[in-house]
Amino acid sequence: MKIALMDSGIGLLAATAAVRRLRPDAELILSLDPDGMPWGPRTPEDLTGRALAVAEAAAVHRPDALIVGCNTATVHALPALRARHEPALPVIGTVPAIKPAAAGGGPLAIWATPATTGSAYQRGLIKDFAGGVPVTEVPCHGLAEAVEHADEAAIDAAVAAAAALTPADVTAVVLGCTHYELVAERIRAAVRRPGGPPVVLHGSAGAVAAQALRRLDTAPAPGAPGAPVDGGLTVLLSGREGALPEAALAYAEGRLLRTAAAAR
Repeated sequence: MKIALMDSGIGLLAATAAVRRLRPDAELILSLDPDGMPWGPRTPEDLTGRALAVAEAAAVHRPDALIVGCNTATVHALPALRARHEPALPVIGTVPAIKPAAAGGGPLAIWATPATTGSAYQRGLIKDFAGGVPVTEVPCHGLAEAVEHADEAAIDAAVAAAAALTPADVTAVVLGCTHYELVAERIRAAVRRPGGPPVVLHGSAGAVAAQALRRLDTAPAPGAPGAPVDGGLTVLLSGREGALPEAALAYAEGRLLRTAAAAR
């Protein structure tokens, strides 16, 4: 079984690691776009063109499913990607985990990129899935870029700035950008209030990985007897075969994949 994941950069690492844990026997194809990143500032048309090219590079390897490991690309390019590749290749998008966060009933915050914060897309998700629950939209200036470059000082500064905009009474924080899941523990520490309620973080990686397996009608099989520990890893950089970006190795998810690749 082959599963491809695509993004402009290393935001796809969280979903990739989730897939690896659920199906260690799956061959993984990671399609990144270092020549075109970041995608966030691009027009929807330009971004869609870049996403289609990255998906085509992955499709050459004949995967059984394609995960769009990027919230922004899902918003703007998912319809075009599905029109191009389905039904032959199931395409799974990434949506912020607003619905499960709202199910807790307490006030919640949505950390997202400035472009996504306040967007019609995000407001629509809030309306559909968080009715009656107080929601604060928190723009995280520079956080995705800092995570992409593993810039420790910039990550700390961006997390602190976003935490300062997060109300003290929130009980849940939605990580509305896939990059943020790579620094989840830093975010958890930053929003922890002395004497306040515990704060639950809601990412999308696990749900996206599980959805991909459901689309393939394949059950998770971690540690299945006789299954390979590593199904293999191919990294594509704007269509060229290469290696994981060095910054990926600053995160546990990237180191997990490096270990797997070294075992091939």
